[in-house]
Amino acid sequence: MTAKLELYRVFREVAETGNISAAAQNLYISQSAVSQSVKQLEGALQTRLFIRSPRGVTLTDDGQMLFEHVRSAMGLLETGEEKLAQTRALQMGKLVIGASDTVTSQFLLPHLDSFHKKYPNIHIQIISGRSHKVLGLLRSGKVDVAFASSPSEDEGLSCVPCFATHSCFVAAADYPCDFERAYSMQELAALPLILLERKASSRVYLEKYFLAHGVSLSPEIELGARSLLVDLARIGFGVAGVTREFVTAELESGAIRELKTDFEIPPRSVDRVSVLIRKAVFRRIVRIALCKRLLLQDKSDFHGYQTGYIRP
Repeated sequence: MTAKLELYRVFREVAETGNISAAAQNLYISQSAVSQSVKQLEGALQTRLFIRSPRGVTLTDDGQMLFEHVRSAMGLLETGEEKLAQTRALQMGKLVIGASDTVTSQFLLPHLDSFHKKYPNIHIQIISGRSHKVLGLLRSGKVDVAFASSPSEDEGLSCVPCFATHSCFVAAADYPCDFERAYSMQELAALPLILLERKASSRVYLEKYFLAHGVSLSPEIELGARSLLVDLARIGFGVAGVTREFVTAELESGAIRELKTDFEIPPRSVDRVSVLIRKAVFRRIVRIALCKRLLLQDKSDFHGYQTGYIRP
């Protein structure tokens, strides 16, 4: 762009009012400042934009052609600013969430309900997946926020704990085991175990804990769906390693019972995870967006940002 955006603001005001004095009043600047801005714009574009007369100013042919484009562009800019303000005020926009079906049903549903009632114009999309999947989607920018179990240390992620989960072992109420005594790790590992597939974060966590104490887990059944763990345990296929918070209904109904242990597995945290964006990157994103949708303003508009991190 040859001229600065502010010159076009002045040009549009003069063209719409047809009077430099009126334009100066509307813009809260002096008449000389308006005249100087028009002269600068004409110099930058190397053409005459207005015809002066005692009664005011009128557009030249070049000025009329430029005015049509400037009026449209300024309208787009103002619309863009308004939409940005609406988005920041949560009056419109889209929120993409990554979470497992279990976390969505057991934890998110009431929060989503209240959020939707408060911000009905925000479109919510949920992409289902285990922790490793939704974290990958988060890092690639395909979701705005993810709910995952204890993400690994990553300086590029912001993690806010939501709730704790506890691993336990359950079996059918009539399963041939002793529910009154505490089992050791070695004894549990010897039982016919039903676990989630290896890539499931809860399975990885469980195996790491047992291995740290010299015990290896070799399940008889490995499943991809968490709900099947309880289904198979309920009909007597074995002892299932589950998350206690996600099977409370089945435990309370008596369909399954929890085995006692002489050890306690440390709880895990399900966190709300978002990406931390370096402010330098954030500046570039803002500039690109403005270039594509609006008129690119002077780079000095962004000099207020300093290096560091900013949360989206």
